[in-house]
Amino acid sequence: MRGADDPSAHDRPGKLVVIAAPSGAGKTSLVRALLDSVPQVRFSVSYTTREPRAGEVDGRDYFFVSRPKFEAMVAGDAFLEHATVFGNRYGTARAEVARLTDAGHDVLLEIDWQGARQVRAARPDCVSVYILPPSLAELDRRLRGRSTDSEATIQRRLGEARDDMAHWHEFDFAVINDRFDEALEDLKSILGDRGDRLRTDDPGCRRRVERVMA
Repeated sequence: MRGADDPSAHDRPGKLVVIAAPSGAGKTSLVRALLDSVPQVRFSVSYTTREPRAGEVDGRDYFFVSRPKFEAMVAGDAFLEHATVFGNRYGTARAEVARLTDAGHDVLLEIDWQGARQVRAARPDCVSVYILPPSLAELDRRLRGRSTDSEATIQRRLGEARDDMAHWHEFDFAVINDRFDEALEDLKSILGDRGDRLRTDDPGCRRRVERVMA
């Protein structure tokens, strides 16, 4: 992670950008590419109560804290959003986001639609983006191609993805990840205030998403 005093940061306050997607839409790869290609963009490091995995570094991958510490932060309203996943607690700290945006960095939060709803309530000025696959058939192909799961598990994940995608209209922008390079440029255009055609209230955007959901 670059320091907050990196000279590539802009003088303006940075944007808080929330990015959500169903499993298989390619969100993580797009976020990594955006971080690699746009100097002023930073990734928000979350707090978690789970144990570090091999190779993970405190402060780079996560801030690893005890359950009592995490709950004290919740009680102190330290988080923009927080959730429990598989018994472990995760949260995005207000102070970490403010530190980066005050330094002029655009900060990415890679979270689910429920977390995005929390962030929008706490920070109405945030920019929210939902990433979709090009079609449900392509999503099926991607999930099968990367998994050795049973047919029942794949069908469950597809059902969860459909339920997730039903919330796309709650976001400011929708990006369809058909061609990776084009989707990446779409994200860059949103950061550069040039993404009007990707707004979820744009009729053309709505038609494109409706074709994905059909």
